[in-house]
Amino acid sequence: MSGHPTAVPSDAAPTIPSIVIVGAGPRGTGVLERLAANLPELYGDRPLDLHLVDPHPPGPGRIWRTGQSPLLWMNSRAEDVTMFTDETVVLDGPVRPGPTLAEWSGIEGRTFPTRPEQGAYLRWVYERARSSLPASVTVHEHRTTALRVGGPREGRQRVWLRDAAGGRRPAPLLADLVVLTVGHVDAEPDAEQRALAGFAARHGLVHLPPDFTADTDLTALPAGEPVIVRGFGLAFVDLMALLTEGRGGRYEGEGGALVYVPSGREPVLHVGSRRGVPYHAKLGYVLDGERPPLPRFFGPEQTDALLAPTGPVDFRRDVWPLVDKELGWAHYHRLFTAHPERTALPWSDFEKAYAKAPPRGAELAAVVAAAVPDPADRLDLDALDHPLDGLRFGSAEALQQGLRDYIHDDLTRRHDPAHSADAAVFDALLSVYGQLLRLGTRLGSDGWWHGFFSYLASGPPGPRLHQLLALSRAGVVRFLGPRVTVEADEERGLFRAASPAVPGEWTEARALVEARLPDPTLEHTGSPLLRALHEGGARATAAGLLVVDPVDGRILEHDGRPHPRRFALGPHTTARAGGAFTRPRTGGIAFRQNDVTARAALTFLRDRACRSTVPLSA
Repeated sequence: MSGHPTAVPSDAAPTIPSIVIVGAGPRGTGVLERLAANLPELYGDRPLDLHLVDPHPPGPGRIWRTGQSPLLWMNSRAEDVTMFTDETVVLDGPVRPGPTLAEWSGIEGRTFPTRPEQGAYLRWVYERARSSLPASVTVHEHRTTALRVGGPREGRQRVWLRDAAGGRRPAPLLADLVVLTVGHVDAEPDAEQRALAGFAARHGLVHLPPDFTADTDLTALPAGEPVIVRGFGLAFVDLMALLTEGRGGRYEGEGGALVYVPSGREPVLHVGSRRGVPYHAKLGYVLDGERPPLPRFFGPEQTDALLAPTGPVDFRRDVWPLVDKELGWAHYHRLFTAHPERTALPWSDFEKAYAKAPPRGAELAAVVAAAVPDPADRLDLDALDHPLDGLRFGSAEALQQGLRDYIHDDLTRRHDPAHSADAAVFDALLSVYGQLLRLGTRLGSDGWWHGFFSYLASGPPGPRLHQLLALSRAGVVRFLGPRVTVEADEERGLFRAASPAVPGEWTEARALVEARLPDPTLEHTGSPLLRALHEGGARATAAGLLVVDPVDGRILEHDGRPHPRRFALGPHTTARAGGAFTRPRTGGIAFRQNDVTARAALTFLRDRACRSTVPLSA
């Protein structure tokens, strides 16, 4: 059943318990699947209304909608994407296994599917979850935007919706519980972006602020003209695809011999960022043999110790040394067990010395140096985070060749099992992410960690970097270097960009593109619902994330109390998971979060006879 209720029930009228899920993309679909799985145990065959509110199709939602360009790929292999639980997930609810994207679609498991292909899978998952609900549950789909949530802590909630004409529906949805799974949302420009937009307007330039590349109008970027691009992550990869193949160009050959044949309609992309390099390529092999036993130096025991005292936890001071040692442990465990010929000590001796040494100090560095002769086999996270620091190039052309060499070397390493310690570090990153979630609101992170995690663990498919190299050789992409600064030159009416890697070299352009996603902050969110929650007193972290109870995802109010009837999960909250989708048999942090929230919601409804006690004027 789909539609909108047309009237608010009277106070005396019996009402069917209801849950409103705002956001019907992958996270909302995951919550729906967990509700369906837990209903028989916790709620039985009692009547229940489920309302799903999303202007985009349920299942794929906005980001994975099937109507977008097939030039846009997933950032995961088909065999590494699942929406279903397995025995590795720590659940109180039942495990409901299901196919991976590869198994469902027939796509070869090691390939990177298109986003429309993933959208079709998500739509099927949604339909399967919905069809598994008992007849006592009625699902209502509302293809619109939720504007505001109101209602007292101890009473039914009211969810105001935007109608088709863009106005406000006079009769809001009544909900005993509200679950916010809105996913990635737009953002209002911050002060810097407003200033750049004003500069562009005064001089007739093009300025594209942070946005989802698939939704950005790129027609304003003219053929053959220079465009300054700030950002070298996955948003840039999408931009690169849409402005090259998307404008009629094509590739010939494969791998290192790939050649780009321009259409003549491409702009020239001058790209730079803080690091000046793209994210590390996806690993091109499967880790075999013994995996590092994780967690070891940053697990529940260390997290409990950090949570014991009151007050905030400083990421750099309190957490980063433990993370560094944990990632190093995974790296060296793999090196010693899979590549012992490159080590100089028995593993048992190294393990004892490594465990004894304090993290990130001279003693630990000496232990590693004595056991691992080749510096190239040692893990240096600082060097990974700043790969071009201190490098200077004599000319812009020398920088182009230097960056091409760097990307080529990265591709070679990420596809060579001789460097399988990198894959062990990937596993450790996932383990670390789970512990960081436990720290919740106590963690005073500046957002650096999330970017570092994505840089190491969530880079583009290898074929994308081969395309980047081909575009560089064809002159369609030009590298700016690290620590890029962008200026708005009022006198000349142009954007200018420079990097210390090529002293005195400036690039000028009439267009600037911010190739990154909007920051998920409540202060600048484009979601009227999240903005209203923030203005209404919902707590936010220093980084602008909605604070939720790590136990079950309930939204924390300004006084620190969890709201009994409001939940939230996803990238706009402190319950954000480490990646867009879960790999099979990896424990699935998001699956556990969805399960806990679904069980808390069903238990609440089961234990309380919910009737509307909210006056019509509330």
